[in-house]
Amino acid sequence: MEIEQKIKTYIAQNLIFSGDEFKYPEDASFLEEGIVDSLGVMELVSFVEDQFGVGVDDQDITPENFDSVVKLAAYVRGKLNGKH
Repeated sequence: MEIEQKIKTYIAQNLIFSGDEFKYPEDASFLEEGIVDSLGVMELVSFVEDQFGVGVDDQDITPENFDSVVKLAAYVRGKLNGKH
């Protein structure tokens, strides 16, 4: 399963409780759309670390990395490729 799909499925099932349906565009802001709150961001950090086996540094927990499916997938790819 691609990174974006794993992220959408996790958010749908664990943060917005909509089954497997993520009904937002992949570039929708989690915070502006009310998809994820600050506690949800911390849950996303744990999910990324567990699901993709990457460490998330505190300074990486920013809107640039964690505020949409697109941004989070790019961050994960960067970590997997050693760029973050």
